Amino acid sequence: MEAARQILQQYWGFSEFRPSQEPIVEAALAGKDTLALLPTGGGKSICFQVPGLARAGVCVVVSPLIALMQDQVEQLQKRGIKAKAITSGMSYKELDQTLDNARFGGLDFLYTSPERLQSTLFIERFKRMKVSLLVVDEAHCISEWGHDFRPSFRQISKLRKIQPDVPVLALTATATKQVQADIIKQLEMPKALILEAPFIRENLQYLVRHAVNKIPEIIAICEQSNEVGIVYCQTRKNVKEVARQLHANGISCGVYHGGMSAEDRSQMLKDWLTEKRRVMVATNAFGMGIDKPNVRFVLHYDVPSSPEAYFQEAGRAGRDGQAAYALLFYNEAELQALETQHLQRFPAPERVLYVYRALANYLKIAIGSGKDEAYPFELNAFCQTFELKEQEVFYALKLLEQNGNISLSESFFQQTRVQIIVSNEVLYNFQIQHEQFQALCTLLVRTYSGIFDQLTPIHEQQICQRLKISEKRFNEQMEIMQKNGLIEYSKKSNLPVLTFTSERLPESYFNLRPEIYLTQKNTSLAKLQAMQAYCTATKCRSQQLIAYFGQEALPCGHCDVCQPLTLNDANLLAYLIEARSLQELQSHFFCSKAALEALIRPHLLTEKIKYSAGKFYL
Repeated sequence: MEAARQILQQYWGFSEFRPSQEPIVEAALAGKDTLALLPTGGGKSICFQVPGLARAGVCVVVSPLIALMQDQVEQLQKRGIKAKAITSGMSYKELDQTLDNARFGGLDFLYTSPERLQSTLFIERFKRMKVSLLVVDEAHCISEWGHDFRPSFRQISKLRKIQPDVPVLALTATATKQVQADIIKQLEMPKALILEAPFIRENLQYLVRHAVNKIPEIIAICEQSNEVGIVYCQTRKNVKEVARQLHANGISCGVYHGGMSAEDRSQMLKDWLTEKRRVMVATNAFGMGIDKPNVRFVLHYDVPSSPEAYFQEAGRAGRDGQAAYALLFYNEAELQALETQHLQRFPAPERVLYVYRALANYLKIAIGSGKDEAYPFELNAFCQTFELKEQEVFYALKLLEQNGNISLSESFFQQTRVQIIVSNEVLYNFQIQHEQFQALCTLLVRTYSGIFDQLTPIHEQQICQRLKISEKRFNEQMEIMQKNGLIEYSKKSNLPVLTFTSERLPESYFNLRPEIYLTQKNTSLAKLQAMQAYCTATKCRSQQLIAYFGQEALPCGHCDVCQPLTLNDANLLAYLIEARSLQELQSHFFCSKAALEALIRPHLLTEKIKYSAGKFYL
């Protein structure tokens, strides 16, 4: 462990691991198959990155999230650690080079999406790699009973057969006992060491509030607090409405959802991380892998679809160990609407087949072909072409993915990348013959040192500004150079990538497997019912969540069940034993300014409560 601590100190600046991290690191260093469960904010990445450096060879990390892979690779590279990620958006040549680097010792970490594990190229190169550790991040995705089942994760077991002596470290923040057992079964590690950190967060206060009109409550909380927070909504429509209302009340907030461009999402994230905007209003697309320790509150405008989703999102508050709270709003109408939404998530099998046929026709895939072919996919254009509802198509695609017919990457931003594939001499001769390309070629060579060796990300806007040309003109010149065999040119994209994971089947052969459709439907219903129970139960909130994941805990003593803070005369007068400002009262009771004033006003008239120097007192 001493070598591991030296690595921790050298690259991360910490002298010791957290208590929950140390046994996981020890197990990985010892080469033991391990399932590690750490709550959100527990520092999962350190648990495999340090052993990955300490053990000889390349550490292969399988992750379902492109954005998370890219973020971790960037952070490792900033520390001087050799890391690369391979995703569905890469060209064959770039993939080939990256796998070669991993094979010949040029990488410490190789991140990959699970979809890539199915390609012959990856499998052949993996056979020849010296692999130090096989890491499965977000391991709950391998289980049909998990809250985000990804069939492509089932391919990981093939890697085990190729290199059976390579230890596996599976990590997740949310897994019930049933899901834990399934992870171990699917990854074929019967002797796995299960290391489960306590899920209890003593600094995090869980609160549930019944509210018919939620927005005034959210405005009140954001007004009375100058701290950093997140407001989660289930739909883009609600994100936009909540943000509009906050802006109208002078509250600085950002907006983040999957329908935004990658540039806009990146700027919003930057503004929030630097606290130019202290509140982020977002769908669940926001938060995964984002390490901001000083989030003081997480509000849920809508009820999440599962305890796993809620636990992860709420857990983004108070990662610095300081006091924080997670407040969930609900009402009866919303709980009933959740059941309707549940049914919408599972279109009838014949509708799923219709979407499958339409998809193949839209992408011009003939019966018996299409396997492993990837296509940029725009949902809105597809739905308009076939006059389909986006919601129905979205859920049909999810079912097709779980059924093993397709894989659909998350929307991600891929910068324009260029590689000069001729010698300096050939490039120079081209410039002599085509003077209009001289400025562009010279700028590329001088600005990007590795451009002759590999596909290199470039900044189009900066290049256009320096050359004083339009983006259209830039693209035209790049395409001409590509046609002349001088460069390999991969244009920027922020569209999802859809891949057919098997050849297109005739309709008579298409089968939506009952174990997929029914299992997922029943599992989804059980999770929904667990969230309904969480909202309405009279048991300690922390205990409820911890029990759901199979752990035990004493009552927390500070949730709304353990310490009711209902705004009424008795509680108000008890709290005013010391003088309190209106802001302090709002913060304590999590209520609106209007509700407080309505309760206080009669007591001021009878002089039961007095007001002086900005504070109320008895």
